[in-house]
Amino acid sequence: MTPPWLIPAFVLLIGYLLGSVPFGLLLTRFTGAGDLRRIGSGNIGATNVLRTGRKGLAAATLLLDLLKGAAAVLIGAALVDGGGAMAGAMAFIGHCYPVWLRFAGGKGVATMMGVITALYWSAGLVFAIVWLAALFGTKRSSVGGMSAAVSAPVAMWFFGRLDLVPVALALALIVLWRHRENIGRLIKGTEPKIGAGKTQAVSE
Repeated sequence: MTPPWLIPAFVLLIGYLLGSVPFGLLLTRFTGAGDLRRIGSGNIGATNVLRTGRKGLAAATLLLDLLKGAAAVLIGAALVDGGGAMAGAMAFIGHCYPVWLRFAGGKGVATMMGVITALYWSAGLVFAIVWLAALFGTKRSSVGGMSAAVSAPVAMWFFGRLDLVPVALALALIVLWRHRENIGRLIKGTEPKIGAGKTQAVSE
């Protein structure tokens, strides 16, 4: 007889392992763009990939980071009741704290968008709109990412998905924590805008 905890544990593990795949690092390395950890901020996300000058790689990184979050939710939901949120949250954790990179991962915005969209697409749409509006409105990647993250629990509450508010809120808080240095620069007025040069702060 299968222990009742085995499948939920498997769902958590699958979510984490899927989320921990560092697509940005792999893409830049395999295409000869260099070691992403030695470029710009050293972050493994799409914004830092963009700093290599490879817009296509940055777009691919963004899409793949988003898709791994969504895939984790769908796989988890197929395996156990409530598994979507469990696997999605662990995919997000895996992206931010991947064991393969000594837990030094990305800031989670794209992966969070994939998770939120797969859990409830209307909230995902709000996430995307807020992200783009804040990004282009302020020209600061960090502001776009943080604004989108904060919008997720609010959107879940607005749409009546109170069951998903806790996980959305937890992910949003982690995104804010991962952006703590950006927040410090924003307070000081030293957070560069997109395209401000190689020293610009990154969101992802």
